[in-house]
Amino acid sequence: MPGKQYYVYILTNRSGTLYTGITNNLERRTAEHKRGTGSAFTRKYRINRLVYFEATDDVNAAIAREKQIKGWLRAKKIALIEAENPSWRDLSEGWQ
Repeated sequence: MPGKQYYVYILTNRSGTLYTGITNNLERRTAEHKRGTGSAFTRKYRINRLVYFEATDDVNAAIAREKQIKGWLRAKKIALIEAENPSWRDLSEGWQ
């Protein structure tokens, strides 16, 4: 049986506000953000477009990575996103 997966992800909105989070079910959590039932911050700023994620089977590594990314300057977060998703397309398109 495969191990559980944990995801560190970055969402954005039309204004380019960034939100970094962690989850063990990326599809469900992204759907929550899109419905406005995610965090209060993402609800307030309508942050619901998934632009980056990475997966690991180590929950401690995921937590450490989320903290690391949250501590970065905006420019470094943008570089991370653009290295994998230069057009900033919504990676969750077609999931629901």
